[in-house]
Amino acid sequence: MFILPSVKTPLIMKALTFLFFLLLLITSSAFCQNPLDTKEESQEIINLINSYSKARDTKDAVLLKEILVKDVDQLVSSGVWRKGIAEAVQGMMESSTSNPGDRTLKVESIRFLDPDAAIVDARYEIKNANGTVRKMWSTFVVVTETEQWKISAIRNMLPTGN
Repeated sequence: MFILPSVKTPLIMKALTFLFFLLLLITSSAFCQNPLDTKEESQEIINLINSYSKARDTKDAVLLKEILVKDVDQLVSSGVWRKGIAEAVQGMMESSTSNPGDRTLKVESIRFLDPDAAIVDARYEIKNANGTVRKMWSTFVVVTETEQWKISAIRNMLPTGN
């Protein structure tokens, strides 16, 4: 066993302590995450959901195809699945025609999973011509594709009473 001379021991201990804290600082900063929910990113996602709502209101299939990923899937409140962009857009167009009304989507929360993916919860209301309002929830999974936020999945829910 090697024993250090006593004169150098305090100096070496100070150096080792300094190195320990330096390594601790470096490793802890390497694993720190930057806040993902920046105001700019959140606003881009809110704008995306607003574009989706506008496309549904105006029955704009071209806009829908721009803001949906190719393998998008949607579960609607009736329990029907729409898989792939062609089926989703067709179903959205048919639904907007057969269920007319003023649609509003209001983003309530955005949870970033990583810098390129987030879960968005929104209140979804359809005001019918007779004045009744259908109150639902929509959850969107959004991802960045070619540096643009797009919708990857949609889940529409119609809450029922207990």
